[in-house]
Amino acid sequence: MITDDLLRGPQYGLAQQDKEALLVAELNRLTEHHRRNSSQYERLLRAMPPREIVRLDQVPYIPIGLFKSHRLLSIPEDDVFKTLTSSGTVGQQLSLIVLDRETAARQTKALAAVMTHVLGLARLPMIVIDTPNVVKDRKMFSARGAGVLGMLTFGRSHFYALDDEMNLDLQGLKAFLETHNGETILLFGFTFMVWKYFFQQIRASGLDLSRGVLVHSGGWKKLSEEAVDNREFRRAFAAATGLTRVHNFYGMVEQVGSVSIEGDDGYLHTPNFAEVIIRDPVTWQEAPMGSVGVIQVLSVLPTSYPGHSILTEDMGIVRGIGDPSTGWGGKQFEVIGRVPRAELRGCSDTHANEVRA
Repeated sequence: MITDDLLRGPQYGLAQQDKEALLVAELNRLTEHHRRNSSQYERLLRAMPPREIVRLDQVPYIPIGLFKSHRLLSIPEDDVFKTLTSSGTVGQQLSLIVLDRETAARQTKALAAVMTHVLGLARLPMIVIDTPNVVKDRKMFSARGAGVLGMLTFGRSHFYALDDEMNLDLQGLKAFLETHNGETILLFGFTFMVWKYFFQQIRASGLDLSRGVLVHSGGWKKLSEEAVDNREFRRAFAAATGLTRVHNFYGMVEQVGSVSIEGDDGYLHTPNFAEVIIRDPVTWQEAPMGSVGVIQVLSVLPTSYPGHSILTEDMGIVRGIGDPSTGWGGKQFEVIGRVPRAELRGCSDTHANEVRA
């Protein structure tokens, strides 16, 4: 299958034209699969004019809000393996994403393909910038818990830096760094929590994190209110701790596994098996490169639910096409915020809003 080839090959190594040809073929197959197996999705397609799909911007998409109002699935109920929920504040309706074992396994394999591209194959000593209960308390096991659990695979000797009240265990952190002195360290957390509860408490401590690799995600809304953007985030960490290997990533529970990760150029890059399209919010046509619009995400991973082409509530901009010869092919893009009046949904922003409430 084309999907297997896209997952197995070196990520970010395809020429854009070749990648798009493979994706069009596989996304057409998935559209037909979901049309045959989901009566709800079939009704949606009936409302769209039929046409031959030869370009990625022609692949039918559904708004992400449908996953909050409908339980969409393309498998028999007996095949449901797990149901994931999106992050959200109290009172918000959450997305419900239905997985069978095959889709869950494929998503795990896809996440590994992306993360090993920046981390290597060896499991690294890992600092989790969260509380251990995020993966123990089932009430917390939504997008945030799933994100932490998915990343644990790439680490070993896990150290949870925060308690349930978001207090930093500074002495435990120092002991962990001493134990693993000279080794490359993986740090993972959600963006707002990394800045608010980790960095703010270590910035004057003199800790040396120069051998660290920080992977983070979860939204910038709350940090933008503090005049902290991606450039300032990276600058501050480098100046205070020596940490320079920082990789933000963009993903969502509605397409678990299909993450775009920040390359050495500071832009997010789409992997072989996924793509983004920026749509003009007035015409809904694909926006020219360099223009701001609404992000549509495409992925070949979901077969248990019709989530292969989704119009998000995020605004973004494509900056260019990466060079595969540098190890960072794929579209280069930035996420610049939320569609006006869209609900908070990033793990970091959701947590920050709950704390403020």
